Amino acid sequence: MPRPEPPLGLFTSLPILWSEADGVAGQLAAPAPPHWARAVFEEGRRPVPLDTLLAPEALGDLVMAQPRPLEPAENVALDNWVRGGGHLLLFADPLLTAESRFPLGDPRRPADTVLLGPILAHWGLALREKGESGEIAGMLFPVRSPGELSVLPGAAQDCRVEQAGLIAQCRIGRGFALIVADAALLEPADGPAAARAARALRLLMRRAFAR
Repeated sequence: MPRPEPPLGLFTSLPILWSEADGVAGQLAAPAPPHWARAVFEEGRRPVPLDTLLAPEALGDLVMAQPRPLEPAENVALDNWVRGGGHLLLFADPLLTAESRFPLGDPRRPADTVLLGPILAHWGLALREKGESGEIAGMLFPVRSPGELSVLPGAAQDCRVEQAGLIAQCRIGRGFALIVADAALLEPADGPAAARAARALRLLMRRAFAR
């Protein structure tokens, strides 16, 4: 029998595995339809929600989607994991456009911006706000106020930026990181919009996790 796929780590502040509600009681009282991306993550995998990145060794692959700021030790653990052969798909949006039912400053609110400067710089990348929305030629999904990735001068890593700075791919040690400077793809959707978003997410995952 084929071996089961290793778990897929999911480190995110976005309401993908659980809906935005006031605790478990609120979710049970008014259950929301499952997020379309959850079904994609569960296709042949077992997504494991992560509260910390201090012990990623058991993961097969990792999705980070609009994560909270990393502690210094988490930066080190993530870098070591990728260099050791880990594969990462990272959505890093400097200006999140998704609506939230929680007010600014509420810790339950998704991160409005990503503060990943140290780890990105360590990998030879810079991320800045760009602010243009709409379609980018060759992309399968629209963007909303995306960021722009660029390779830092003298970067030691093998990084390549494409799609007007929307995407960067980096060979880091024995591992790989695919970084998307926007998280609008992961906003809630249904019907044809959800189907299009699911196709785009599958393509990004196949690209990020190819061995």
